[in-house]
Amino acid sequence: MPSKPNFDVKTFLAKIGQGRKILVVRKKHKIYSQGALSDSLFYIQKGKVKLTVISKAGKEATIAILNATDFFGEGGLTGQTYRIGSAETVEDCELMQIEKDAMLLALHQENKLSDMFVSYLLGRNIRFEADLIDQLFNSSEKRLARILLLLARFGKEGKPERAIAKISQETLAEMVGTTRSRVSFFMNRFRKLGFIKYNGELVINSSLLNVVLHDAPERSA
Repeated sequence: MPSKPNFDVKTFLAKIGQGRKILVVRKKHKIYSQGALSDSLFYIQKGKVKLTVISKAGKEATIAILNATDFFGEGGLTGQTYRIGSAETVEDCELMQIEKDAMLLALHQENKLSDMFVSYLLGRNIRFEADLIDQLFNSSEKRLARILLLLARFGKEGKPERAIAKISQETLAEMVGTTRSRVSFFMNRFRKLGFIKYNGELVINSSLLNVVLHDAPERSA
């Protein structure tokens, strides 16, 4: 997700009185469901959250994995009456839930918060456009590599290796747009090449960028 300007959003949001509460949510818990009333948004203080959408045919797709300092569920601010997708915790989370009217008032009263929020949403829109281009033009292998790098948040602090929360191959397959067997095949290949490591958790090495930056041959499972 995009970087935020030099503004302590968590401290400012904590000053909101009525219309704000802190939620401690356990792993794999549904925060809200598709079709529910869109009357609040959330700020992730700790943990990861998965956003999904279900088609009319009942097929579920994962559209994003969000991290600490990310917002989600903000559609109600622009007149969206009902949730267009669902949100579920990937790991234990600490969330700040802010009612729609309270957030609109805070955005109106605090210019720095408004500037940060607009910048954040624009940056996330660019990310989603990049995701669509990736889905349309890149191989399954490159899409998986890019998703793993995004989950590990490479580029945030320049670390050569980053650990990520345990995530199922089914979820990765949904995000990549391929089958679980192909994800398994590519994950094994990345491990043999030293791009990733399993040691009680999944560790992503920056060398995985080689798959994204160069044309990696698509191989059959």
